[in-house]
Amino acid sequence: MSQSNNYKSLLDFRLEVISPERRGPSALNEKADAESIYLDSKRTCLTQLGSAHATLCSSKRLLSSILVHNENYLAKCPDITYDVPAAILTTFHKMGHLVNPYEELYQLSRLALTGRRQDIQMFIRRLARRLRSLEPAVAAQLDTLIAESPTQQSPLRNATISAVPVDVDSRLQLAKYDYPIVIDVEPIWSETIRQRLDQVVQERLREDMLLREGLFPTKSLLFYGPPGVGKSLGARWLASRLDRPLLTLNLSAVMSSFLGRTGSNVRHVLDYAKSANCVLLLDELDAVAKRRDDASEIGELKRLVTVLLQEIDDWPPSGILVAATNHPDLLDPAIWRRFEMVIPFSMPNEQEVQRAVDKFLRPRDVKEKYSEVVAQALLGLSFSDIERELSRVHREAVISGNPIEASLRQLVHERSKSLPVASRKQLAIKLLDLGLSQREASEWTGVHRKTIRDAVDGDSETHPQRNV
Repeated sequence: MSQSNNYKSLLDFRLEVISPERRGPSALNEKADAESIYLDSKRTCLTQLGSAHATLCSSKRLLSSILVHNENYLAKCPDITYDVPAAILTTFHKMGHLVNPYEELYQLSRLALTGRRQDIQMFIRRLARRLRSLEPAVAAQLDTLIAESPTQQSPLRNATISAVPVDVDSRLQLAKYDYPIVIDVEPIWSETIRQRLDQVVQERLREDMLLREGLFPTKSLLFYGPPGVGKSLGARWLASRLDRPLLTLNLSAVMSSFLGRTGSNVRHVLDYAKSANCVLLLDELDAVAKRRDDASEIGELKRLVTVLLQEIDDWPPSGILVAATNHPDLLDPAIWRRFEMVIPFSMPNEQEVQRAVDKFLRPRDVKEKYSEVVAQALLGLSFSDIERELSRVHREAVISGNPIEASLRQLVHERSKSLPVASRKQLAIKLLDLGLSQREASEWTGVHRKTIRDAVDGDSETHPQRNV
């Protein structure tokens, strides 16, 4: 409006200054031009004023609907002025709910541009939790939006295997994709290990309860222990229970002789796993996360540890990262504190070995008779070793056509050589309890018959009858 007033003042001035005798066609033309400029400027200002008024009215209606919707909120804030948005933010601050819509919009836009759908869903859940006491209707709409979104549907479910990133030189896939996960035999773990893994599953199944309390489910786990005790099986078990694909880092394809290529490959796999609703297994973690103070290691592997640390820190709460190692002493110290849950896996004890033998030994009549003897002979082996030895015995019996007892006798005889003398005597006595003679017990265990006889004589009060 100020511009149009200036034009009008200029017009009046020109008309007053110009004397009647000097007014001619040129003066009339100048007057017409000034009037035209004035009218155009007036129309422009009115148009802009109308748009601003419409925007202001729309903002008033929006703010009024937000505030009027919550009667309890208005009861606490009777002095609200809808025309002053600063009062709204001040009131939010008084109630402990200071919400900056521009900051929320920026954060949501940033997450959307990264293409991580799970992060966006997590942000919306957090926003709904913050608005639940202030705007229950809006929070309910956000909860419904999240519930109806395909959170359990991973892009991997419908994608082809070629979608997994590959090495640019060898063209080998950098990760192995496995879905669905089928576990034929229920794992045998200690009670402590099973409780912790069950907790991870329950956290995912009851994720909404954690989010309402401002908590997130466990997103990273580190398994360490000797080989064959169920670390990789633990990752498969989690993926199976949660119905998620399992991605396993392919070390043979990731490791490259080109400078910087290994770190780039690891980053590609981790970024790919972040965008999918899956369980990522970094097996043999010590191969890519060795101690950086090791003078024998080259700078490339040290940079790889730095890349890995950054990626673990940036891991989204929607995914599950599982790392496993047989050599915890080789890991960089900074790796340990990056994982939210660290679970040690140990060698099976006598009860767990017995359970493993009962699970893998067949047929039933053989298992009922020789289970305790075989478990005593296999004490000290891992679960995978026990399964491998018993599978070998079964294959040998099938191919040779001999009774499985002959193969079991050979197995016990071979294993007895590595047992202490006291354990070998105890094993021989168990064979006698099964009805074998001292000679047969000696053949099974390699213990001399005289030694067995002396052991029997020393235990004659407990076992008065033995086959000789």
